[in-house]
Amino acid sequence: MAKKGITRRWILNGLGVIVALLVVLEVAFAVVIRSYFYQRVESSLYTRAKSLSDMLTSYAEEPGFDFENSARECVERFPDKEKMELQILSANGTVLVSSTGFLPSEEKMPDYTMAMRSSNPNLEEGEGIWRGKNAAGENVTAMTIIIRDGNDVVVGAVRYLVSMEKINSQILLLITIMLLFGIAVIFFVMLSSSYFVSSIVNPIREIGQAARKIALGDYDSRIEKRYDDEIGELCDTINYMAGEIAAAEKTQNDFISSVSHELRTPLTAIKGWSETLRQGGSGDQELMEKGLDVISSEAERLSGIVEELLDFSRMQGGHMTMKFGKMDLLAELEEAVVLFRDRAKRENLELTYIEVDSLPPVMGDRDRLRQVFINILDNAIKYSNPGGHIRVEAADMGHHVQIVISDDGVGISKEDLPNVKNKFYKANRTRPGSGIGLALTDEIVRRHKGRLEIDSEEGVGTTVTITLPTALE
Repeated sequence: MAKKGITRRWILNGLGVIVALLVVLEVAFAVVIRSYFYQRVESSLYTRAKSLSDMLTSYAEEPGFDFENSARECVERFPDKEKMELQILSANGTVLVSSTGFLPSEEKMPDYTMAMRSSNPNLEEGEGIWRGKNAAGENVTAMTIIIRDGNDVVVGAVRYLVSMEKINSQILLLITIMLLFGIAVIFFVMLSSSYFVSSIVNPIREIGQAARKIALGDYDSRIEKRYDDEIGELCDTINYMAGEIAAAEKTQNDFISSVSHELRTPLTAIKGWSETLRQGGSGDQELMEKGLDVISSEAERLSGIVEELLDFSRMQGGHMTMKFGKMDLLAELEEAVVLFRDRAKRENLELTYIEVDSLPPVMGDRDRLRQVFINILDNAIKYSNPGGHIRVEAADMGHHVQIVISDDGVGISKEDLPNVKNKFYKANRTRPGSGIGLALTDEIVRRHKGRLEIDSEEGVGTTVTITLPTALE
């Protein structure tokens, strides 16, 4: 379909224009070349006729002038008898003498009539020219100039007659050569353009086939790049697109697997302890309290995962709402630290909070910013090894407030660091997490017109810096 469409458009638009242009040039060339040769003939006839008529006119002004004898002498001395015919006409238009030696019995002479009437605006008085066919059916051009004596009385006329057959043949030959040249140009254009069209159609066909494979899920399909042009760039773009789709598909599948695992873990704990308590654990008060604590904590964990997924869905759909107001950022940070202090102790981690007296107020959503601190502290604990250290500090930077949360945990590799804020991306798959926490956190900070910066080195630790403008800003 692409080949037919492009080829058809090329024939109609490209080749059609070239053919039309060549036809116009061919017609223009034929008109110009015919006009040129005919004007040359007419100019030559006029020069000869004018010269002879001027000479005879000067003779006619002398007393005792014999027009017929003078005319015969001129005809006998005429050197170009093989090229054209010279006729001397009487005052009434009868041919007195001809360079051919034969007097025509009947011959049309519109040029003589025109000269007598002076009806051609392009010629002087007493001149006439005619193109047509003679009595023998031959194409001829005739030029007549009237001769007058000293009393302005018509004594005769000079008439030159030339055959146009050879000139017409020469014109036809030139037009034929020009036509053959045009055909050769069209053939060359068709030959070169067919190669050019094929160089476009074939890659487009391959691109279409690869695109269909990608649409059907074959993300490993690639297009061979043959040219360093727009087609080559399109091949690179589609190959890059296929790679990105494959990576996104893999990331999304990993996300689904990770979320399924995250949901399954608390559900398994809840189900296991509920079965234990139902099968007789109610008689053991200590066991019952422990089971209820586990069920409560796992249910809370499950609720947090679901809420995180809902927030992510709202963010994707552009429906995540913010309730901005002037707030004390330090209070929300301290609350998040208190919330994770016991958990850090349970996991043998040291959580250090560098307190400051006060921070300038910021315009923000309390719940969302608390969620930011909770997500980052949760990641710091998850990706720290037992015996590790987590440090939280805040600072007033003038027009901005800066929160820095650092750890000496497993860190992030250089390859993963640029992608950790992307949705569904999870750098370390050995630790729990859905892979959307940092994407959600970055979106919340961005909507507060702040910045979330992550600096990390694998095996050394991670530092997360949150910068938010003050309420004045």
